[in-house]
Amino acid sequence: MPTELPQCHKCQNGTLLPLSDYGRDGAPITYKAWVCSNPECGFNVRIDNGEIGYGRTVGQSHK
Repeated sequence: MPTELPQCHKCQNGTLLPLSDYGRDGAPITYKAWVCSNPECGFNVRIDNGEIGYGRTVGQSHK
């Protein structure tokens, strides 16, 4: 069953892609962030410590 992803309301060209992560205790956090697929847009929404944030620059993590 295909899932339809939402369109980015900022640029109208990209699709919002869901991203998941793991919490401090290793528990999965499903859909922690949504990021626009259009690299020129960069719109994102994320949950950090129970607070919703948006618009921060998205970059790669290097470990």
